[in-house]
Amino acid sequence: MTNNEKQRVTLFLNPNLLKQAKAQAIVEGGSLTDLAEKAITRYLPKETIIKKADIAKDRLS
Repeated sequence: MTNNEKQRVTLFLNPNLLKQAKAQAIVEGGSLTDLAEKAITRYLPKETIIKKADIAKDRLS
């Protein structure tokens, strides 16, 4: 994936977590973006299915 295919996001993280993540990215020889993408990809299920009823219920909450 190229930078043209990525979207910029802003996150608010605990400073200690961010420091550890930056250090781990350096150890792995990658960027903080690479580390975040890898972590999020591993965390998320292979497929996310959202039903229309679930969306409507969330809007009412």
